[in-house]
Amino acid sequence: MTSIQIAQRGTGLLRLFNEAGVLASADVHVATRLARLGREEREEVLLAAALAVRAVRSGSVCLELDRIAEIGVDADETREPAPGLDPAALPWPDPAALVAALRTSPLVRGGPAGPLRPLHLLEGGPDGGPLLYLDRYHKQEQIIRRVLTERAACHPAVDPALVRRELDRLFGAAGTADRQRLAAAVAATRWTTVVAGGPGTGKTHTIARILALLVAERLARPKLPALRIALAAPTGKAAARLQEAVREQAAEIGLPELTAATLHRLLGWQRGRATRFKHHEFNRLPYDVIVVDETSMVSSTLMSSLLAALRPDTRLVLVGDPDQLASVDAGAVLADLVAGPTRGAGNPVLAEIVGAAAPAETGSTGGVSATEALTPRERERLDGGIVRLTRGRRFGGTIAELAVAVRAGDADTALALLTSGADDVELRAPDDIAAVRADVVTAARAVTAAAIDGDAERALAALESHRLLCAHRQGPFGVERWDRLAAEWAAAGGATADPQQHLWYPGQPLLVTANDHEARIYNGDTGVIVRLPDGTLRAALHRGSTPYLVHPTRFSAVVSVFAMTIHRSQGSQYGTVSVVLPEPESTLLSRELLYTAITRARGRVRVIGTEAAIRAGIDRRVLRASGLSRPG
Repeated sequence: MTSIQIAQRGTGLLRLFNEAGVLASADVHVATRLARLGREEREEVLLAAALAVRAVRSGSVCLELDRIAEIGVDADETREPAPGLDPAALPWPDPAALVAALRTSPLVRGGPAGPLRPLHLLEGGPDGGPLLYLDRYHKQEQIIRRVLTERAACHPAVDPALVRRELDRLFGAAGTADRQRLAAAVAATRWTTVVAGGPGTGKTHTIARILALLVAERLARPKLPALRIALAAPTGKAAARLQEAVREQAAEIGLPELTAATLHRLLGWQRGRATRFKHHEFNRLPYDVIVVDETSMVSSTLMSSLLAALRPDTRLVLVGDPDQLASVDAGAVLADLVAGPTRGAGNPVLAEIVGAAAPAETGSTGGVSATEALTPRERERLDGGIVRLTRGRRFGGTIAELAVAVRAGDADTALALLTSGADDVELRAPDDIAAVRADVVTAARAVTAAAIDGDAERALAALESHRLLCAHRQGPFGVERWDRLAAEWAAAGGATADPQQHLWYPGQPLLVTANDHEARIYNGDTGVIVRLPDGTLRAALHRGSTPYLVHPTRFSAVVSVFAMTIHRSQGSQYGTVSVVLPEPESTLLSRELLYTAITRARGRVRVIGTEAAIRAGIDRRVLRASGLSRPG
């Protein structure tokens, strides 16, 4: 642990909160800079400005002033507060008095120093307390709200009979319909659709059929040009997986070959240019349909850029799991959309299309209509273009029950399942590492044997048979320590060549840490070095049903990987997952983190930690403050 960084220019409240570990030096520097520019001297206002900067750094879009005293020590585990400083005992400002001070602050209103207004105060109402934004993030949120509201005000023209016919072709007869069919019908009748669901609920299966439905609808209008479709995701790895999943189904359902890209590439990232992206509100994206997968990982900044660049007549389909970890940057847009107010009215054409269907998730509803099979809350969400897929198809048994318990915040049930003796879940004490060591060695031996034989497919399958996941990067529960331990276990078990003697060796597990689109290599890709029959070495990466082989020298940034963070694991699946939990006090430990880790497993989950850590994690939610989930 290193000492906390103290901002040299911080004084008064700023210095006190900095020394207590609530503020980082960067938060203090920004606040003091704003104080000079805006000629603001009141300590409580400068503290609020610093806390607003901290809020963004912690993933929120704004600062909830009514909950200001609930902010704890910064989550950065490499920092240690000064001894004897308890955040709960700090002189937190009274929220009402702070709001009154902010109302008159030149940082909010502008002043003699000029029109600069870096802070935006949103007064509280019946739907929540006052919020303080850095002005940039308030403008981004307003773009998201405005564009979505405008897009919900009208609906595309569709032929109900044609849509019903295509739904029958793609999903079977109406009597066997489910929420996937309903999601496709919603996408045909709205400009913006949100398809939410956990792992294995068929999100990519639904994406492909939504696209096939829209392609068929366009083909029925021969005077119109072919449908222009864009597939996108926030990361290169997620984009590659989306592309593979859609292409695997294309021939069966009549889709053209489609290519996916990152959102940055879709928008046309421009380094060093006045406009960050090539496409924006004055140069719109040229597509008729845009599908964004893994939307839970899309930040507020990136979502506002995407929405600003949309043509009004472009269908947008946002897909993801709102219960997973959110973007590493500020915002939790998908979760806000799923939980927030309904925008616009329902389209009566949807009822005409699905009225005869019975999409119950648990079997026949005896002729009950699609919308009647939903709960009142789900019908309300449906009016806003939001459909939640709930039937898990990837895993079942105790893993599914555990995921449901964690998502619902039921710590007692989660612990009962973990200690039930079930074959597919288990809880181990922090010092009980024999089982995880055995799994690491077994997997490494299988990977190495296949790699030496030159069997890339078998090597990749073995690589995904077990994955060691951590919440932290550093410290006793972090990736750095556990990756080193696992590498030592594998070497001691005779599972790997000596990495000290060779830069590359058969069976070496790899993690790509930078994109190279020309080489089809993406940040987050995992692979393994294999030895081909001619003795040459190649890195094998997952690409659909056929491994993608690339010379190791093509990697611009790659590391050996025996353990990874839970954040890194999003979008991947493994046979067995071993999850190393930190101490209960870690602010990184949350319900979303546990849920994400558990749902990476196809067959078995091993949690290494204490009962207290599990309870703390399930009780602690990543509540990212924003105004997007409020009416307005």
